[in-house]
Amino acid sequence: MALASMTGFARVESSHEEARWVWELRSVNGKGLDVRLRLPQGLDGVEAEVRKRLAAKLKRGNVSIGLQMQRSQADSKLVVNEGALEQVLKAISLLKDRLPNASEPTLDGILGYKGVLEFEEAEENEEAKNAQNKVLLSTFDEALNELVAMRSSEGNAISTLLTGQINTIEALTKQAEELPSRSPEAIRARLETQLEELLEASSQLDPQRLHQEAALLATKADIREELDRLYAHVEAVRELLLKGGAIGRRLDFLAQEFNREANTLCSKSNSVELTAIGLELKTVIDQLREQTQNIE
Repeated sequence: MALASMTGFARVESSHEEARWVWELRSVNGKGLDVRLRLPQGLDGVEAEVRKRLAAKLKRGNVSIGLQMQRSQADSKLVVNEGALEQVLKAISLLKDRLPNASEPTLDGILGYKGVLEFEEAEENEEAKNAQNKVLLSTFDEALNELVAMRSSEGNAISTLLTGQINTIEALTKQAEELPSRSPEAIRARLETQLEELLEASSQLDPQRLHQEAALLATKADIREELDRLYAHVEAVRELLLKGGAIGRRLDFLAQEFNREANTLCSKSNSVELTAIGLELKTVIDQLREQTQNIE
């Protein structure tokens, strides 16, 4: 199963009889699936079905769905808004008393006031309404499929980036493993030299205690466990990428684990070379985590 990004856009225009509409779907990153709908009034049944169909295709992301709809005036009739007309007439009567020399208002002037005349949509019968809703949902499916296709396309591109970053992490881990400075022999030799210098500098130091401390430091400097965990995380990410699907949360968790091991590697470093590798690891891991934020 391929990966999917959480970002995408789709737009589909369509019509049915005297009505025209446009579906617009936008998707961005989100912790879960958060859906926001902006639909014209009277489409409650359509809204419930839209949410159901969306949840069947998407698992994560903040999704905005908008439907703009226009009807032909052939399906509308012109009516007088009695409430608005009454307010206009009261205002005219009030002004007439105050301005007795003003000319009489004309009928076309009164009707020209905003809200006095309105177009009222003719009521649809149930059969016509169901037929329109069926076409509306069909075109929504088109838009949803476009959105899914865009998210999949971006997911494939991110998968390629993640694969490259994982390969880099594995290569850096191997470099750290092969550093001469991290071998037990090298650590022992370095500590022995330091011990000799300390003993020469002061006769009051306890040689046995110093050797104990040196052994403890040598144990702390061992990074075998960190290297093994880094290799294990690399394989876990590869398995997830191969499996695909909604793996964004697990990838993000592994990115945090990578970062933890890289930090420990730097804190245990006993050489400039190992520190440089640790810092490079942290840079690549940050890039990896940034990409995992986009995965569904």
